[in-house]
Amino acid sequence: MSRRIAQGWGCGKSALMSETLKPKRIKPPHRNRRLAAIAGFGILIVGGVALIASALGDNTQFFYNPSDVVAEGFVPGSDTFRIGGKVVEGSVTRKGGLLTEFSVADFERDMPSPIMVLHDGVLPDLFREGQGVVVTGQLAPDGNFIASEVLAKHDENYQPKINYQDEK
Repeated sequence: MSRRIAQGWGCGKSALMSETLKPKRIKPPHRNRRLAAIAGFGILIVGGVALIASALGDNTQFFYNPSDVVAEGFVPGSDTFRIGGKVVEGSVTRKGGLLTEFSVADFERDMPSPIMVLHDGVLPDLFREGQGVVVTGQLAPDGNFIASEVLAKHDENYQPKINYQDEK
């Protein structure tokens, strides 16, 4: 309200003072909306990273060395765990049906005796004596390992045998 209009209507100084005491602030028009959008995206990103981290943490599985499993005081992280080692030469015996029994020893350290593994199922094609294997299962009270899954490890430089026609 201008001074002339305020005095013309008989308002006097009080109307003029109340208008001059209120300074007008110039705000960017979408500042609050931008801040809310940035905060929202930040929350979404943090939530997504937390979900990915929890999913990866639940699905990562490491294997124990057989020498660690037979050591005194060994406590696995859960009932089902993995053991990675080498199948002992001459230890594979087929019982009845798909039941297979074999021993697993440590690659790196000497062990007093290897771990006896029992697996009732189909073994992978690359499973052989002297080869690396990772077995998933549970440790029985008698010290045997009851495997629910057997994974055969192989040499990373694997080359299949190729029969060329001119070499017959």
